[in-house]
Amino acid sequence: MHGAERGGRQIAPALGTTLATIIAGGLVAAVTARAPSEKASWAAAYLVLVGGVATLGLALGRVFLSAERASGRSLATELTTWLAGNALVLAGTLVDLTWLVDVGGALLVVALALVVLGVRHGAGPRWARGVFTALVVILLVSIPIGLVLAQLRS
Repeated sequence: MHGAERGGRQIAPALGTTLATIIAGGLVAAVTARAPSEKASWAAAYLVLVGGVATLGLALGRVFLSAERASGRSLATELTTWLAGNALVLAGTLVDLTWLVDVGGALLVVALALVVLGVRHGAGPRWARGVFTALVVILLVSIPIGLVLAQLRS
């Protein structure tokens, strides 16, 4: 099996998740457009940017920058942890349960650590590894900022 084909199969669940969350974000924006709220706008942006774009970037980096082929179990654990963290952050924010947001944020950090461990002996072009590292750093910096903001809002 060629590398691109193998990578395509490995990344398929994350691609499906990315597509679903971007569509969900668009639907939230469309449904709430006539009576927008701060939470609805935030949820739409979160779904698109974190649930969609960040998930795609992490999945691409994980599959194509890993020095060796990742096991299906490792990728499933990483994706499941990432999705659970996002679900808890989203739900906790929408229902004003900051402890749920905190648990979700912790899961997001764990998921990022798992992904980083998976590419620590990375392959691929240096520029791609740099872009991937920048994405992870942006996410790692934004998580505690989001958690502090959630505490301040409650």
